[in-house]
Amino acid sequence: MSAELTLGAEEELHLIDLDTLRLSATAPQLLDRLDPRSYAAELQRTTVETNSEVVDSLSGLRAELVRLRRGVMDVAALQRTSIAAVGTAPRSEISDFALTSTVRFGAMQEQYRLLVDEQLICGFQVHVGVSDRDLAVDIAQRVAEHLPTLLALSASSPFWNGHDTGYASVRSLVWQRWPSAGATGQLSSAAEYDELIDDLINTGVISDKGMAYFDIRPSSHAPTLELRICDALPLVDDAVLISGLFRAAVRMAELDIQSGAPLDARRAPVQRAALWQAARSGLSAELLDGGAHPGPVPAAAAVRGLVQRLRPALDELGDYDEVAALAEQTIGRGNSADRQRAAFTEAGDLDDVVKLVVEETQSVGGLL
Repeated sequence: MSAELTLGAEEELHLIDLDTLRLSATAPQLLDRLDPRSYAAELQRTTVETNSEVVDSLSGLRAELVRLRRGVMDVAALQRTSIAAVGTAPRSEISDFALTSTVRFGAMQEQYRLLVDEQLICGFQVHVGVSDRDLAVDIAQRVAEHLPTLLALSASSPFWNGHDTGYASVRSLVWQRWPSAGATGQLSSAAEYDELIDDLINTGVISDKGMAYFDIRPSSHAPTLELRICDALPLVDDAVLISGLFRAAVRMAELDIQSGAPLDARRAPVQRAALWQAARSGLSAELLDGGAHPGPVPAAAAVRGLVQRLRPALDELGDYDEVAALAEQTIGRGNSADRQRAAFTEAGDLDDVVKLVVEETQSVGGLL
C-alpha cells in the first residue's frame, strides 16, 4: 500500500497575559469557548493545543494553521491574553506552572514530579498520511537522519527560567528527559513497534500508548507518521517549510523502500550527537550532514543540501518552489532563537522578546 501523503498538524501555544507579558493560566476558560474538535487542553493551564483538519497541500495546511491561531486569538483577546508559538516563552519561570486538573494529568504529576513541574514547553507536530503501519515504521527509520536539520530550523527556545541557556532549543533537552522520548531503535515491523509499546506500558513507567514520546512515530490516534522533534514555530511560514520538508522526506523514503534500497541508519550515539548539535547551535553554527557517517557543515549548507536531496519528492508533490523559497527566507533571517537573541541584544529586556514572539505568532506569514 502506498502512503497517502496527506498533511495535518498540532500546534501547542503558550497563553501570554498582555499586561504582564507572563504566562496566563486561562486555558480552561478559553477552551470552554472553543470547538473541542479543533482545540484541546494540555498538561499545563498556560497552553492550548490546536488540531488541524486533514489537508492535501501546503497551502491547505497554511490556511488551517492561520484559522486555528485566529480562533484562539479572538477568544483570548476578551481576557487581554494572546498566544506565542515558541518552544519556551521567554519570560516563563518554573513557578508559573499550573497543572490542568484531570485525573490523568494528576497521576502524571504524582509519578514524574519534576518532569511535569518543569513542563513549560510547546512543540509543533506534523502528521503525514501513512496508513500502512509496517510502511510507517520502515519510513521512520529512514527519515531519522533528517531530524537534526528540522530541529535546527524550528529552534525557538533559547530562554529558560528567565535566562539565556546558550542553546537554540532548550525545549528539546527538557523533552528528552522523559523516559519514553528519543529514538525507538531499529524496528522491522509494526508488530515490533507495538511490542515495544506494550513492553514500556508493562514496566509501569508509562501508562498508555499516548505517552510514547518518540521523535518520530506512527501516530497513537491517526493513520499517520508523526514528527515530534520540533519546537513550536512563531512564523507560519516556518511551520509550512518544516511540514513540506517532512512530507518530502517521507515520500523519498517510500521510494527507496519500493526500489529495494537498504536501510543505512546512523548509530544511535551519532544520531544523539547530531540532535544535540542542532539543539545547541540551531542555524548559527554547524550541523551534521546526511548519511550514516556525517560530518560538520555550515548550517545553511545542511539546509540547502536537504532541500536538494529531497527535490525529486518535492517536485513530484508540487512543493519545490515554495519550500526552496521558504528555506532561503529562513536561512536569511535566522530561526526564532536567532531573532529572539537579536531582540534581547538590542533592547536588553525579555519583555521585548516576548512582544516579538507574540507579534510573529499573530502574523499570518508572507505567503498567505
